[in-house]
Amino acid sequence: MFGFDTISKKTTMPTAETAYPGREQALTIPEHHYVNGNVIKGPYPEGLETIYLGMGCFWGAERLLWKTPGVWVTAVGYSGGITLNPTYQETTTGLTGHAEVVKVVYDPSKVSLAALLKIFFEEHDPTQGMRQGNDVGTTYRSVIYTTNDQQLTEAKAARDTFQQALKAAGHTQAITTEIEPLDIFYYAEDYHQQYLAKNPGGYCGLRGTGVSCDIG
Repeated sequence: MFGFDTISKKTTMPTAETAYPGREQALTIPEHHYVNGNVIKGPYPEGLETIYLGMGCFWGAERLLWKTPGVWVTAVGYSGGITLNPTYQETTTGLTGHAEVVKVVYDPSKVSLAALLKIFFEEHDPTQGMRQGNDVGTTYRSVIYTTNDQQLTEAKAARDTFQQALKAAGHTQAITTEIEPLDIFYYAEDYHQQYLAKNPGGYCGLRGTGVSCDIG
């Protein structure tokens, strides 16, 4: 059982003074995606777009997204915090400020951003603040980090649409999803990349609200 002080630290965003400093050296990851063989860091084929989605534990979220037709490649990592090149052990303390996120590189001619945002909002609970189910801490918060103005506009509109759907279904909770332009993305450790393909019986963690909506 976590004590109150431990939970408080895990669910409170750190400051520049309290966050781990991190390191200059980036973590090493494989060149190619374990499932589809595409290059993880690029360069990518012309016309693809990238968005970063945080839905709690990134293992299950990445599997959900790499299986989506039109998604070219995925990778997991950390965004939205302070620590340089954080490790998994550091993020779980809450003292980096980063959320676990999935980098999603997709072909907009094959899957729309609206379709990806629909998956995002329906497949996890975006109302829980600094947690997702039993996973507690800043690292498990709901986030969307965009890479262009159109994505930012669509993401905010999708949030509003899903909020209306929640209200219509009798849910009173407000969506807490953080929606901002991407600052920086740090790749997570090798063993986290495509984790559930390497460990089919591993923990998934996704829990939706049971509410669907028409986005876009």
